[in-house]
Amino acid sequence: MTKVFLIAGEASGDQLGGMLMRALRAQESGAAFSGVGGEQMTRAGLASLFPISDLAVMGLAPLARLPKLISRLNLTVATILADPPDCLVLIDAPDFTHRVARRVRAKAPHIPIVDYVSPSVWAWRPWRARRMRDYIDLVLAVLPFEPAAYRRLSGPPCVYVGHPLIEALPSLQPRGEERRRDELLLILPGSREAEVKRMLPPYLEAAALLADQRPDLDIAIPVAPRMADLIARLASEAKAKPRLLSQSEKHAAFRAARAALVTSGAATMELALAQTPMVVAYKVSCAENLLKFLVTTPHFALPNLILDRGAIPEFFQDEASPQALAGAVAAIFDDGPPRLRQIADLAELRERLLDGGENPSAHAARLVLGRAGAAKSRGRG
Repeated sequence: MTKVFLIAGEASGDQLGGMLMRALRAQESGAAFSGVGGEQMTRAGLASLFPISDLAVMGLAPLARLPKLISRLNLTVATILADPPDCLVLIDAPDFTHRVARRVRAKAPHIPIVDYVSPSVWAWRPWRARRMRDYIDLVLAVLPFEPAAYRRLSGPPCVYVGHPLIEALPSLQPRGEERRRDELLLILPGSREAEVKRMLPPYLEAAALLADQRPDLDIAIPVAPRMADLIARLASEAKAKPRLLSQSEKHAAFRAARAALVTSGAATMELALAQTPMVVAYKVSCAENLLKFLVTTPHFALPNLILDRGAIPEFFQDEASPQALAGAVAAIFDDGPPRLRQIADLAELRERLLDGGENPSAHAARLVLGRAGAAKSRGRG
C-alpha cells in the first residue's frame, strides 16, 4: 500500500488534487491518502486535517490570522512526521506548502517531495527555483515551457505532465452541429472578489461602448456561486445589461461565443482550448503595482507566455480602459486579419498543450507512484 500525503491550499488546487487522487487509485487501488484539501479531494477519499479555507489568505495574511496559520503549519508538519507517507505532494499555495516541505525535509529527508503546479519562478522571484532544490525532488509542470525554465534557473527536476484543462477538452471543443454566435460576447472578470471588483466595471463599460455600435450584442457572464451576489449587483448598475450564466452553462457558452473579455488566469486557457478569440486584462492593488519591476516576463496572459509572443491582446493597470478594451474586442469580433491570426495562434497553442501525449492526471500519478516506490525500495534496502 502506498501512502500519499497531499496539501492543497485553494479551490483550483483542490480540484487538481481530487483528479490526482482518482488517478492514483486507478493505478494502485490500495493507495491511501491523508492531508489537507477541500470538497473535491474529500469526494476522492481524503479526510482533511483542517478546512482548506484556513489557508485562504496565506501570504498576505492579516496579523490577527497569523496564530491560526502558524498552528496549521505546525499541525501539518507534526502529522506528516508522526506517520511518514511514502510521498508528500504539494499542490499550489507555495507560501504554505513550501514552508511545510522545508521543515519536513529537515526532519525526515527520506520522504520524497513532489510539487504539483510550479510557483511562477519564471516570472516572479526567479531565485526561488534554485532554493527549491534543497527540499523539492520533482516539479510536475502544467505549462509546457516550465521544464526549460527550471533548467535555466538551476532548479529541481521538472516534468511537463499536461495542463489539467486538457481533460475537459471534449466539453470545450466546438461540436459539429454548433456554430459561433456572431453577437455573443463573454465577460469573465475573475474568480476572486478583489479581481471582480477591479475588473468587472471597466469590462461592463467596454461592453456598453460595443453595444452602441452593435445593437444585437449579447453579453453574458458565467458566474461562480460564491461571486453571484457581487456580480449581480455590479451588473445591475451597468448600462448594457449582461445575462448571468450558471457554471453548468459555461462551457457551452465558451463554444458558442464570438469573443471574450477575460481577466488573466485559468479562464484564458479554457477559452484557448475552446478556440475562442479573447482580450485579456489585469489590474492589481496599488501596493502590488509598486512591485511590478520584479516581474521578469514581457507577458502576463498564459497563452502569450506559452507561445512566447503577444498573440493575445493584453492590457495591464491603466492600459485597461473601457475605450482600449472595446477597441481590441471590436478588432477580433469582425472577420479580418486580427481575428484570423488569433484563431491560428490558438490552434498552435492547443497543439503545444497536447504535446504531453498522456492524460495529465494519469501522467502525474505515475510519477508520484514512481517516487514513492523508489523511496520504499530504498527503505527495504
